[in-house]
This record gives sequence, C-alpha cells and structure tokens, in this order.
Amino acid sequence: MKKFLAFVMAASMALSLAACGGSSASTATSTTTEATSEAAASTSGSKTDVAFVTDVGNIDDQSFNQYTWQGVQDFCSANSLNANYYRPTEDSDAARLEQMDNAVNDGAKSIVVAGYLFGNAIAEAQEKYPDVQFLALDVSASDLGDKAPTANTALITYKEEQAGYLAGYAAVYDGYKELGFLGGMAVPAVIRYGYGFVQGADAAAKEIGATDVNIKYWYSGGFAATDEVKNKMDGWYSEGTEVVFACGGPVCQSCDAAAQANGGKMIGVDVDQNYIGVNGVADGSFAYNPFITSAMKGLTEAVNTALSDIDAGEWGDIAASNGNFGLEDGDYVGLPTADDSWNFKTFTKDEYETLKTKIASGELVVDNSSDDATKPTVSEFTTVNYIQ
Repeated sequence: MKKFLAFVMAASMALSLAACGGSSASTATSTTTEATSEAAASTSGSKTDVAFVTDVGNIDDQSFNQYTWQGVQDFCSANSLNANYYRPTEDSDAARLEQMDNAVNDGAKSIVVAGYLFGNAIAEAQEKYPDVQFLALDVSASDLGDKAPTANTALITYKEEQAGYLAGYAAVYDGYKELGFLGGMAVPAVIRYGYGFVQGADAAAKEIGATDVNIKYWYSGGFAATDEVKNKMDGWYSEGTEVVFACGGPVCQSCDAAAQANGGKMIGVDVDQNYIGVNGVADGSFAYNPFITSAMKGLTEAVNTALSDIDAGEWGDIAASNGNFGLEDGDYVGLPTADDSWNFKTFTKDEYETLKTKIASGELVVDNSSDDATKPTVSEFTTVNYIQ
C-alpha cells in the first residue's frame, strides 16, 4: 500500500511540472529499474505492475500524458517495478477500456488515468476489476454517469475557478486591459477556469478603477493544436489582445505560435508552464518567453492530503470518494511564485498572498458555476465578448 501511495505522489509531482495530448503489443511501452527516462518498447504480455492509460494525444504532449508517464517511470525505476503506458487507438470509451483490459492482462494492480474523458471507462472498469486500484485525476463523480466510485477507485478534482480568478485578477492588476480566454471544449473544468478568470479580471478592474477592460472568450471545440486556432489567435493579437489564458492542453501550442508571431503574452494552465517559454528561448524556437503566469492545480498537495490515510494502510479512507480541493483546504490551486516564473511588471507577491488569504478564509467567494449558458455577472468596468 505504501508503494502505491509513493507511486501516486510521484505521478502527481510529475503532473505538476507541465500541462499545455489494438492490442497491448502495439500500444504498451515499458520501463524497468534498468531503464532511463527514455521508455523502451514493450512486447505483448510483458509484466506490468503499474499502468498509465493515456489521455487523448501523444505520450510526449507536454501535458498530462507526458508528465504522468514520467512520474510513473521515476517511481517504478526507484522501486524495482515494471511500468507500462497504454495508448487508446482512438478517442472512445471502448478504446480506453480496451487498454485497461490490456493493462490488467499484463498484471497491473494499480492503474492511473488523467482527464474527464475516462469517466465512463472508469465506471465500467472499477466493477470489472474489483482487485485493481484506480486513481483518476481530474475525473469527477459526475463524469461516471449514473455510477459512483467504488471501493477500489479514488477521484481527485480541483477548484479551477479559484485558479482562474487569481490569474485574471493578477493580469488586470498588472496593467493588462485587453484579455482573451481560449478554452478547448466547454467542459466543466474549462468553464470553471474561464468563468473564474472573468470574475477575477472584473474584480481587479473595479478595485483599481480600470474602466475599459475587454475580454474575448472562445471555445475552440477541441483540445488539438490546429491552424484554425492559430489563425483565430493571430486575429486576436493583431487586433490588440495583450494576453490570452490558453486552457485546453495541446490547444495552447496554437496560442504559443500566434503569440510568437505577434509579440503577445500568455497565461498557462494546470501547472507552471513558464518552462515552455524558457526552453523555447534556449533552443531558439521562441524569440521570447510569452508566459506571464500560469493558473495551476496543486496536484501534489491534493493527492498527498487525499491519500494521507493510505500511508497508514487505510485506502478505504479515500476510496469511493471524489476529493475536491481549493484554497480553503491549502495551496491546492494558485499561481507560481518562484522568482523565475513571476513575470509580472507591478503585481507583487504580497498582493497575491493577500488575495489568496481572502479566498482561503471565505471572505471572497468565487462562483463555481460550470453551466455554459449562465455567464458570470460583470460590472460596467468590464466587457466580455463571448464568441460562438
């Protein structure tokens, strides 16, 4: 049990580093204690202790897939265990479940997934394999449809609206008035990020008396990086948008490209994405680092708290539940405060901590609606253009 806890913590720590995407013979890749961070090809039937079933996209997507897998590799290398990742052959519940089947057939006793798309597959797999422990990050109870998490499943979600609020507030307080929100699909987590962003931007506008804050708001309809998204972002930046909160995994890569072409700024999502800009400048693919901040989920902190009882051998204390974490519970959402990631011009860390404290104490409550049809109320200081 303690090894499972350690695995979960390692995977979640890796998740906190980035987020911006057949048969087991064709889709499984393994690592052992002899392996480096580069995964070696696996063959059908290779033993699996810990499995990761990937989300939509490639294992090197600079998002949940890549960094969850890195965490699995690191843990298994340190504990003489075999790890495999299993990539669904298509974006469907059947394909995701097929890879869970393959993982179990290869011997997996612990399976980790990340993303709401796994809801239906988890709902079925948890009953099909009652002796396998499932950890589902960013999967809520509602994603399981008419099923509930069983005794072998733990769901962990986050209060994205609070992270979005902090990012929107900080951007406007720092002097940006022309903002954009680029969402992938209008799913609950993305909606909460976006609506929180709008609320925070409006609150800062009222506080500092910025009477002309404008926000363009658009869901691209998918999470893939496409020419359509890049062209849309090119248009926003050329029309004067200063900073875009890009929320939707690989879709942020289209925003990266548009920002670089137009001298624009960006806000990252889920984890501290400042490293993307830093690495881009270092390898020559970026002319400058476009990231002013990132709206983050404290994945490590939330998992550590949720699984604290496992360390004492009590999986049952978090199983069959959906832990939802925000600032009331600790530093489970927020902005990066490392010096090399704090890229604001005037907004200070002290001002940021004061704002966080207000949310944590309940003095400031961020609306957590995820109903796409019910938009946040804003003051006369802010105009939001919801683009269809």
